Amino acid sequence: MGYDVIGDIHGQADKLEALLRHMGYRLLGGFWRHPSRNAVFVGDFIDRGPQQLRTVHIARGMVENGAALAVMGNHELNAIAWHTPDPIHPGEYLRRHYSTRWGHKNRIQHQRFLDEVAGDPTLHAELIGWFRTLPLWLELPGIRVVHACWHQGLMDWLNSTGYVEKGRLLPTALPDATREPDDDAVTDTPEPSLFRAAEILTKGLEIPLPNGISYQDKDGIARHRVRIRWWDQDASTCRGAALMQEQLRSQLPDMPLPAYARIDDPDPRPVFFGHYWMTGQPHILAPHAACVDYSAGNGGPLVAYRWDGETRLSDAHFCQVS
Repeated sequence: MGYDVIGDIHGQADKLEALLRHMGYRLLGGFWRHPSRNAVFVGDFIDRGPQQLRTVHIARGMVENGAALAVMGNHELNAIAWHTPDPIHPGEYLRRHYSTRWGHKNRIQHQRFLDEVAGDPTLHAELIGWFRTLPLWLELPGIRVVHACWHQGLMDWLNSTGYVEKGRLLPTALPDATREPDDDAVTDTPEPSLFRAAEILTKGLEIPLPNGISYQDKDGIARHRVRIRWWDQDASTCRGAALMQEQLRSQLPDMPLPAYARIDDPDPRPVFFGHYWMTGQPHILAPHAACVDYSAGNGGPLVAYRWDGETRLSDAHFCQVS
């Protein structure tokens, strides 16, 4: 069985259908399928693009009919938290709607999806219910799939604590996994927690920037933390590991990465992920690691990697539609 690992779609249903057609999938019996392959979605079906519900309908139909598998992206996790009341703070939600620190940013990121479900709370709840069924990670024959970061230590911890079942967050774990903390330093520690696990698996590893250094992300929000290339076993310093523009990266101190930001991944199975808004020609990031997010939600192509059993990945296996 070959797998076609498809990147972040972000409401770009036209691109998704074009990519599926390009890879030999056909719309038969009401859903897209391939005669001999399965698709695997890395999450982030929603937000940003113009075709939110249609995108979810396509992906969900494939998953529920055995033509695809999927993991949860941070945007699906955010959508669940936006919809779920916070049991500790009456009148609020796990993803805050109103607080001055978080609410405006949260609404901007989620507005496209909210617009499409507006006036239909039953449909909204149904889609949130489907998002809840998505696992945080998948281990398939020969490959691994996660939205942002494969962190075996945190996955093992989640399994040992009973917070997940087959990679899926249990309802009782949701509040502590998604309630936004008042202190970003909650993730700057080797100590496992539900929030740290969910944050890293769906958003990646971050480190704080030195005082006085910040940058603007794709939404124009000032960031004082930077994501790192967790898959790069040779990146040992903050400057070498930072995922940011070269001009800004060169300003970072060449100091060792903190211990919690180093991931030892001896597993030889290839790992696929999305999330990072790559640009340019799709290429593998390491012999065993490939990102399939090439900014489809912001004018870039929708990308897939067509895996056929190889243990060393190859640039030749990427395909894309603009």
